[in-house]
Amino acid sequence: MLMKRFTRTLWNNNLQIGKRYLASDPSKPLPDEADGIDTAQVHALDRDICLLVDEKDNFVGTATKRECHKVGPEGQVPLHRAFSVFFFNQRGDMLLQRRSSQKVTYPDYYTNACCSHPLYIDGKAEDIITAARRRMNHELGVPLDKMDPELFTFLTRVHYHDPGDGVWGEHEIDHILFFQSDVKVKPNSDEISEYCFIPKNEFNAFIPTLEGPLTPWFNMIRRHRLKLWWDNLHRIKELAEPEKIQKFIQEK
Repeated sequence: MLMKRFTRTLWNNNLQIGKRYLASDPSKPLPDEADGIDTAQVHALDRDICLLVDEKDNFVGTATKRECHKVGPEGQVPLHRAFSVFFFNQRGDMLLQRRSSQKVTYPDYYTNACCSHPLYIDGKAEDIITAARRRMNHELGVPLDKMDPELFTFLTRVHYHDPGDGVWGEHEIDHILFFQSDVKVKPNSDEISEYCFIPKNEFNAFIPTLEGPLTPWFNMIRRHRLKLWWDNLHRIKELAEPEKIQKFIQEK
């Protein structure tokens, strides 16, 4: 039913849609372990080594993905570095995706194109754009040779904390990247259950029709910066403030 309604809304608005299977009864992480979650997602919890940072985004250590997202008894989550890619085609439409029901954090939430973490690899911290290209290749199937680093604009950083479902949450300094290209996508169904490209003039009317919540990071950007940036795609690099770390008021 969710897929049917989402699809109908998209086609009524003449949007491009890519359909993926959506479970009708998505599994949820249990209090102590991510039982019922896809094996690859569980393995990544302990395989991926994330970058711990201080409030000025200085690298201060490492922790597993599991450690970086497990909510403590007082709601605390370790502060770590992340990135969020907003992906636009050359017409200026933005890719919106729905996170797979198999995701450990925020399953079935709607969000921007790609949200993940730079990792600690071979004894050093991974560069943000290198990490973004790696994950866009994994999640969206975009070939690496179609993602010239120059196509990415590092706009700013956002520091936010969200306790999620009380078991898995987020506390990140999120590096916001814009990417614009007509490159084709082939989403990984383990990561993304649905996606579409939304025209700017239909975005505000479309969001209330979604049958699920928005991720906290996407919702904050939507409320505080997205319109400004989307209106100025033609000169987006002029608006970049990569040295700043923003703190926005989070609204539920």
